[in-house]
Amino acid sequence: MNVLILMGSPRKNGNTAHLLQPFTQELAALGHTAETVWLCGLHIEPCCACRACQKDWTVFGCRYRDDAVPLFDRLLAADLIVLATPIYSWYCTPPMKALLDRMVYGMNKYYGETRGPSLWAGKPLALLTTCGYPPEKGADLWESGMRRYCKHSQLRYLGMLCQHDPGYQAVFMDEDKAEQARAFARQLCAACPSAERSEF
Repeated sequence: MNVLILMGSPRKNGNTAHLLQPFTQELAALGHTAETVWLCGLHIEPCCACRACQKDWTVFGCRYRDDAVPLFDRLLAADLIVLATPIYSWYCTPPMKALLDRMVYGMNKYYGETRGPSLWAGKPLALLTTCGYPPEKGADLWESGMRRYCKHSQLRYLGMLCQHDPGYQAVFMDEDKAEQARAFARQLCAACPSAERSEF
């Protein structure tokens, strides 16, 4: 299985990066390939709703020629999409939001003169998240928004792993969080039975 992880954190050594480590290690142990793309290192223009992408239903078709364009093909090739992000102001980080806005148009050909298809219909998607509030108060709006995004885009929403950071003076990562990350990886693999194991 080819797992594409879109990482929204601006911190290479932050909480979300630490939570991602046992998750990707478990995927590898199960025989799957995981690629992590750090969005904060990319140039992603915000969507301007020009609808140029709606003219051709076979391609991304965006007016911009930035780093979001190759991500279109990588998303289509992935067997599972994982959005990894810390929560800032009850939602994902700015580069991830910019990419999601671009993809909701470029992937979903709903907005032209004739309604077209969702190019990524049926693609499974999951969330891996960290936040400074308890998950039910910190990540609930992010999950609710992504549930609606997935329904609109005809994606298969597979769930969210959210871990709480108790404070700046506390140690975030522990064995319980690591095991929950590994368990989440196993859960997602079990939910994608049609994806074959990668050959090494």
